[in-house]
Amino acid sequence: MAKTDSPVPLSVVILAAGQGKRMKSDLPKVLQPVAGRPLLKHVIDAARALGPSATYVVYGHGGDRVREALNQEPVSWVLQAERLGTGHAVMQAAPTIPDDHVVLVLYGDVPLISHATLAELLTLCGPKKVGLLTMVVADPTGYGRVVRKGRDQVQKVVEQKDASKKELQIQECNTGVLAAPAKLLKKWLKQLKNTNSQGEYYLTDVIALAVKDKATVNPLVAPNNVEVLGVNDKAQLAEVEAAYRRRVAHELMLAGVTVADPARLDVRGSVTHGVDVFLDINVVLEGDVKLGSRVRVGPNCVIRNCEIGDDTEVFAHCVLDSSVIGANCIIGPFARTRPTSKLANGVHIGNFVEVKNAQMGNESKANHLAYVGDATVGERVNIGAGTIIANYDGANKHRTIIENDVHTGSNSVLVAPITVGAGATIAAGSTVIKEVPPAKLTVARARQVTVDDWTRPVKTKK
Repeated sequence: MAKTDSPVPLSVVILAAGQGKRMKSDLPKVLQPVAGRPLLKHVIDAARALGPSATYVVYGHGGDRVREALNQEPVSWVLQAERLGTGHAVMQAAPTIPDDHVVLVLYGDVPLISHATLAELLTLCGPKKVGLLTMVVADPTGYGRVVRKGRDQVQKVVEQKDASKKELQIQECNTGVLAAPAKLLKKWLKQLKNTNSQGEYYLTDVIALAVKDKATVNPLVAPNNVEVLGVNDKAQLAEVEAAYRRRVAHELMLAGVTVADPARLDVRGSVTHGVDVFLDINVVLEGDVKLGSRVRVGPNCVIRNCEIGDDTEVFAHCVLDSSVIGANCIIGPFARTRPTSKLANGVHIGNFVEVKNAQMGNESKANHLAYVGDATVGERVNIGAGTIIANYDGANKHRTIIENDVHTGSNSVLVAPITVGAGATIAAGSTVIKEVPPAKLTVARARQVTVDDWTRPVKTKK
């Protein structure tokens, strides 16, 4: 875990009480997903990377759902029963923060802020110093303006509704993110007033109070405005999602991964990889994905919580879920693996083949239209087209064991639980319901009969 170099203990306060009416959704705003994770989860992860002594999440609207969704996170939950502004929100957490801490204020709807930016901001905070993260935008409409005296000294932050005509021309805007000494911040919070157009206690008014108290306000202009994008509606949510995609694709390409089209790669988790990996268009990587060297993933594939070995190729339109796939495998097109499946080296599964809770040994194949469920398959097994393992009796799942070098003919059904002995061959069209002896041909189908005097039924004319 990356941490800051500051010896001063750090407390992070994340403001996450907003209702998010503009989302027009029953889901609380901070639970809206970006890259498969709630907005708030991204911010909690950014805070945790700094190594704080404590992280406080100030919640309000939909609070029970927010806490339930993120109940495994190592944070302290603080209720803001009345939403009286950002300053009021920080007041709710302030009493539990020790005076000798630095307080970093973040926002639950600003998910892309980077560790590097936050670490730099914290270096600007000291005993009588406040670090303030700002941004410069071409159109500052809607943002609070950062008012400086000269080029460097910040005097105050003015919300747009309270700004003068001259102040409205300022293009440097407040992001709301700041770092301040806890003891002084508590003092300034107590001095906040709600005599403004909104009737709220603005955290931004702390800046003017700090200047009045002869504390230095050190601004840091965000290196990339994408980092400080907030999310208030579904259009902004999509904008942040696209920015996240660009960032992750760029990082993968710099690390040596070939991405056919960065705009059409979705990474919704973490990816580790070897050398010369290729990702085609519309690939979705979810959860924890590990790709070996020279892995190739074809278009329109979804890979979730999987490990894929060296030199394996995944052809188009595959869905791989919570599976371990060995080296030199060929998967797809149109193949599916379901959780706890494990394919050894050199395995082939092809068109419309599904593997579920099964293990397939080295160089085994199921190339066409097969279902391999709840099975242990040995090495060099050939599962013929249309073969299915009937693993479910209507109440319970049963396991099938297929030993090495077995061949199953097309359209055969293996009714679990059974064992198919090594080297056995099952004839096409067989329905096998009991143990199959090794090294023999087993035929289990009705004898073909032709009925000479049969007549096909004919519909009666009305």
